[in-house]
Amino acid sequence: MIHPQAIIEPGAVIGENVTIGPWTYIAGNVVIGDNCEISSHVVINGPTRLGKGNRIFQFASIGEDCQDLKYAGEPTELVIGDNNTFRESCTIHRGTIQDNSITQIGSNNLFMAYTHVAHDCVVGSHCIFANNASIAGHVHVGDHAIIGGMVGVHQFCHIGAHSFIAGNALILKDVPAYVMASGQPAKPFGLNSEGLRRRGFSNDTILTIKRAYKIMYRQGLSVAEALNKISEMPAQSSELQLFCDSIKTSNRGIIR
Repeated sequence: MIHPQAIIEPGAVIGENVTIGPWTYIAGNVVIGDNCEISSHVVINGPTRLGKGNRIFQFASIGEDCQDLKYAGEPTELVIGDNNTFRESCTIHRGTIQDNSITQIGSNNLFMAYTHVAHDCVVGSHCIFANNASIAGHVHVGDHAIIGGMVGVHQFCHIGAHSFIAGNALILKDVPAYVMASGQPAKPFGLNSEGLRRRGFSNDTILTIKRAYKIMYRQGLSVAEALNKISEMPAQSSELQLFCDSIKTSNRGIIR
């Protein structure tokens, strides 16, 4: 159902079984997939592509021009996957030509009220952004990451998969996969073991990752020395490799 007071510009592509509330504006360069629910007073600018089953609550601004002063109106994109929820007053901006001209969001994410995703960010799937969490430009967030309320993430930082960022934290460096972080600036506070159990990680796998965490953070080694020692562990696995890769690929350095 599309409310008669919704404004949908010519050229917009609306899928099947889409609900659009009153006083919502959809630009002509927007594609909305099947079974999406868009409340009243929403603005979706573009170019923006939404997948299927997304829910967007009132006063959200999706696909707007970014706030980067270098942005000069270039036709950059926002691409969103399936089954995401964007609560009240979320702001999600398109990319810039200084990066890959695209902001990307995966599937099955929850963005609570007043969250912000800036230009050129890449957010995975199954993530949770609590109220007022904000990530600056060019930030990458891995799958299953949880970012607490009022968190601020500096531009170009990477938040690893399955990590947990406590409320009010200030992220100035990369957070490796599985790590819990808290503080201003944020520091590591152990492994997100409970989150891993809930997602079906075996006890043996969690124990292996814990051992790698202790090598990285508890033995006074440099990052390179710790990675070398972890590589000698007998229980190598794809889960352990994810932890190591999130450290090896860091450009800003990891929290320590």
